Amino acid sequence: MNGSHAPASTVAAGDGGAALSARQGRMPLLDVVKGLACALIVGHHLARYGPMPAGAQVLAPDFFGWLANDGRLAVQVFLVIAGFLATASLAPDGVLRVDRPLARIFQRYGRLVMPYLAALTVCVLVAEVARPWLGEEVVPAEPSLGQLLAHGLLLQDLLNYESLSTGVWYVAIDFQLFALALALVGLPAVLRQPTSAARWAPVALVFIVAVASLALFNRQARLDETAFYFFGAYGLGMLAFWVGRATRTSTWCSAVALLALVGAGALAIDWRSRIAIALVTALLIAVAQRRQWLSPAHWPAAAVPLQQLGRISYSLFLIHFPVLLAVNALVAGLGPHGPWVDLLGMIATFGLSVGAAVLLYRGVEARPASLRSVCTLFAALLVSGLIVSY
Repeated sequence: MNGSHAPASTVAAGDGGAALSARQGRMPLLDVVKGLACALIVGHHLARYGPMPAGAQVLAPDFFGWLANDGRLAVQVFLVIAGFLATASLAPDGVLRVDRPLARIFQRYGRLVMPYLAALTVCVLVAEVARPWLGEEVVPAEPSLGQLLAHGLLLQDLLNYESLSTGVWYVAIDFQLFALALALVGLPAVLRQPTSAARWAPVALVFIVAVASLALFNRQARLDETAFYFFGAYGLGMLAFWVGRATRTSTWCSAVALLALVGAGALAIDWRSRIAIALVTALLIAVAQRRQWLSPAHWPAAAVPLQQLGRISYSLFLIHFPVLLAVNALVAGLGPHGPWVDLLGMIATFGLSVGAAVLLYRGVEARPASLRSVCTLFAALLVSGLIVSY
C-alpha cells in the first residue's frame, strides 16, 4: 500500500534540518534535490488522479506513463535525506545529543502535524465541493470521526482507515522513523555502555536494523505500514552522515565500500528499484559531504529558485492534492474539450499548488510548534469533518 505512493518532501528536513541549519547554515544541495524530487512527486500525482491526465496523455503517452508509474520512486530520496538530517540533529558524533527524548518526539510530532492538519482540513472541505464533479476513485469519501482522529494521531494506516489525502502515509512513517532512530541512538546511553563503546554502539545498532530492513523487512509487504519496512533507506541516510564525518581518507573509503556492499547485497537477494535509488542517493550524499558540496559557497544564485522550492516542499506536498481536486473539478465542469485544455489545467495545478504551498509555509509550517497551535488545528480538522458529514 504505502510503497505505491509518494512522500512528503520537507518532512525529510523536519526539525533535524532546522537544527543542522542553525549550527552549520543551510545546505543548498539538499534543498535543490528536495525541490526537484518534490516537483517529480507532484507530477506523479498529477499524472494519476482525475480526468485531466487521461485527456492530456495522448500528447505524450510515454512521458505520462512513466510519471504515473515510476515518479513515486522519488520517495526514496526523501527517506535518505530524512535519515541524514535526523542524524545531524540527534547524534552527529555517534552519541545522542538530546536531553529529553520524549519531549523531542513530541516536538517532532508538532512540527510534522501543524501544516499537515491545516492541509487535511482544506482537503476535506475541497473534496466535499469537488465530489459531484469527480469519481469516487479520485475524491476521498466523507470522513468519519474515527477516521479524522486516526489521521490527527498519525495512526490511519495502522488502524486501516482510508486516507483523506494522497500520500499522507508518509507523514506517519516519517514520525515512526524518527522515533525509531531516536530509540536506536539513545539505547546505549540508557544501558550505560562503557565510554569507549558509547560512540560506536549507536552506529552499530543503526547498521544492524538497516541491514535487517534491507534484507528482510522491506521484502514483506504487510510491514509497509511500519517504520521497519522503510528503515533500510532511512538508515542508509543516517550511515551516510556518519561516513561523511570520517577524518581519515582510508576510513572514509572503507566505510563507503561497506555501505555499497550492504546495498548491493540487499539487491542481490531481491532486486528493488526503490532500494537501488536509496543506495545511490546515500552514496552521492556521502561523496558530496566529503567534498564540501553541501556548503552554500558551492552553489550559484541561479539555483535559488530550486532551493526555495525545496524549503517549501513539505507544504507543497501536503497542499497540492486539494488544489488538484479543485482544478480537476473545474475542468470537468467545462464540458467537452481537447487534450491541450487538460494539459494547461495540469500546468495551472502545479503553479497554483506552489502558490498555496507558499501560503501554508509562511502561515503554518514556518511558525514555532506549540501545544495550543496543534490542538487548534486538530479541532479545525474535526470541525471540517463534521461540516461535510451533516
